[in-house]
Amino acid sequence: MANHTDLTAALKRYFGFETFKGNQEPIMKALLDGYDVFVLMPTGGGKSLCYQLPSLLMDGCAIVVSPLIALMKNQVDAMRNFSEDDGIAHFLNSSLNRAAVDAVKEDVISGRTKLLYVAPESLTKEDNIEFLKSIRISFYAIDEAHCISEWGHDFRPEYRRIRPIINEIGVRPVIALTATATPKVQHDIQKNLGMTSACVFKSSFNRENLYYEIRSKTANVDKDIIKYIKNNEGKSGIIYCLARKKVEELAELLRVNNIKALAYHAGMDSATRSANQDAFLLEEVDVIVATIAFGMGIDKPDVRFVIHYDMPKSLEGYYQETGRAGRDGGEGQCITFYSSKDLRKMEKFMQGKPVTEQEIGKQLLAETASYAESSVCRRQTLLHYFGENYSVENCGNCDNCTHPKKKVEAKEELSAIIEIVAALKEKFKAELIVDVALGKKTADVKAYGLEDSEQFGILDHSNERLLMAVIRQADIAGYLSRDIENYGQLRVTDKGMQFFKKPVSFKVVEDNDFNDEEEEEAAVKGGSTGAVDPELFSILKDLRKKIARRHSLPPYVIFQDPSLEQMATTYPITMEELQNITGVGQGKAKRYGEEFIKVIRTHVEENEIERPEDLRVRTVPNKSKQKIAIIQGIDRKIPLDELAHSLDLEFEELMSEIEAIVYSGTKININYYINQEIDPDIVVEIADYFKNDSESGDIETAITELGDDYSEAEIRLVRIKFLSEEAN
Repeated sequence: MANHTDLTAALKRYFGFETFKGNQEPIMKALLDGYDVFVLMPTGGGKSLCYQLPSLLMDGCAIVVSPLIALMKNQVDAMRNFSEDDGIAHFLNSSLNRAAVDAVKEDVISGRTKLLYVAPESLTKEDNIEFLKSIRISFYAIDEAHCISEWGHDFRPEYRRIRPIINEIGVRPVIALTATATPKVQHDIQKNLGMTSACVFKSSFNRENLYYEIRSKTANVDKDIIKYIKNNEGKSGIIYCLARKKVEELAELLRVNNIKALAYHAGMDSATRSANQDAFLLEEVDVIVATIAFGMGIDKPDVRFVIHYDMPKSLEGYYQETGRAGRDGGEGQCITFYSSKDLRKMEKFMQGKPVTEQEIGKQLLAETASYAESSVCRRQTLLHYFGENYSVENCGNCDNCTHPKKKVEAKEELSAIIEIVAALKEKFKAELIVDVALGKKTADVKAYGLEDSEQFGILDHSNERLLMAVIRQADIAGYLSRDIENYGQLRVTDKGMQFFKKPVSFKVVEDNDFNDEEEEEAAVKGGSTGAVDPELFSILKDLRKKIARRHSLPPYVIFQDPSLEQMATTYPITMEELQNITGVGQGKAKRYGEEFIKVIRTHVEENEIERPEDLRVRTVPNKSKQKIAIIQGIDRKIPLDELAHSLDLEFEELMSEIEAIVYSGTKININYYINQEIDPDIVVEIADYFKNDSESGDIETAITELGDDYSEAEIRLVRIKFLSEEAN
């Protein structure tokens, strides 16, 4: 057993540090004494050192199980930097050829190597097991241990095989480490690794220097991000996107706008990926745009902002990714763009997975939605999720605390919710409890026969947003709890029962309202939020009317109102700027643009208008593969239902895409499909309506005015034909 009388001297000798951080010293002492150790320490807390220093002080070689090749390489490079001997640390994984593997094994056998990093997949290979049986092992370190739990944000089934393999190779102390784990995940890790009696060290999850903010995600999100980065010039930042395609597009958009940015995702070849990661670490670029494949073990201390383009799939993922900001204790801005529509899309992607996986996924998404929409202190909500109590009323470093909302009394609502949860035997989730309270006869309410319960409709005078806020805040306050093992069923705590018997004041803040439809409306209007120049808008409408008369067309066919509103907000005075306007493509800009630009330029000069700064945002030419595939498919006269299927789109989604193509000025011909599917008389009648009777070209109005004789699909198809033939 190694002597740990002077760990501080060893720390100074090997790593050059004078003092330990947080729990590092007692963790190392427990490991040196031969105990199993479970370490829960937030990103930036110094987890790696907890096994690196003991490995240098103990006999034998420590086996570190790590989930990512890039992460292993970083850790090995870091260890070699601290030592004169490159053989001190090695990794064994699929990236090595036979000769490299033999060289690693030789160093381990000779006793030069104190740390051997192994991927979980490599650990299960028979020849590696045989090799590890033949060497002296000091201990096993399981890094990123949350990968063991399917409730964790990074579930890796291979991690569940670690314990049986350790038993086969030879039992030694185990240290399991993670930066994010809810109580449920902690329990899973300890159970699966057979270390329920381990010494547990939990550090606080509170990162006081991090500022948390959730913003509504509109169509202007790219512009908002560019503006934010320009205002924080020269600072290092990470932008996370869920889709690889979005990563590539956004990185290109940033570069076009003179921001030094590179992309990073698992679909890139490993040489490019490593080069991009190194460029970020070496500060050759300021911003890395990445999927969640980027970040594990990224040891850059001065990341000043982490932007989430999409809300992550779980709060663990969110916490770990935001935790990459401000690791040096300095400024760390965590900005997330949220849209409930994104979460619904993610839920759709889960279809087809095993039911248990779907249920867990839905539960994790519900937690992230709850966090995003809540008006409570972000810090308090996050820490509560990780089983930590944060009793400060206002943290002063999140959007909800810097702009607090008025509290409303909710004593009556909480009493009623507790009554319903208890009466329904604590068997249901929050959403169903709220439906019962409001008296909503949803499919689930009927399926369980809950419309007959005495409490049905007890709060029918209330609203869903308030009641969800009451439940979330009652959970934080300890009146209710959620049984995670049973997918979030609500339970009444002892404190809750006392409240029910003798209610006291319970004040809540209503949730933030992220209404997707409102967001989309604002987006179509160019995020105008009332900034439209009414005089210019009126001039543009007159010009549109004049041009429409010249071509014997309804005005909306030239440009729709939202396009004019955006022009009257951002004042485009060049062809390039005009094409940045929603609904103005190259075709329309060429056909009608000059006259509009001339009028806008005159208005700007005569009124000495200072044009908005963010207009200078340059766009990347739209080379959308999907749009090209649609246009090519129509050119080849592929039936639209087949085309939708081949592009993995719903028919309605394909129609929306075609409408967008036509509105932006591209001419397409779908007569081959219309002639086959719609009676010629119907085509004439609908086209006549759009030419002579429709004021706005709006589908909803058309459906109402044309009556039940025509289907929505017929109306939309004929409108596409009409717009393409008459306007483009």
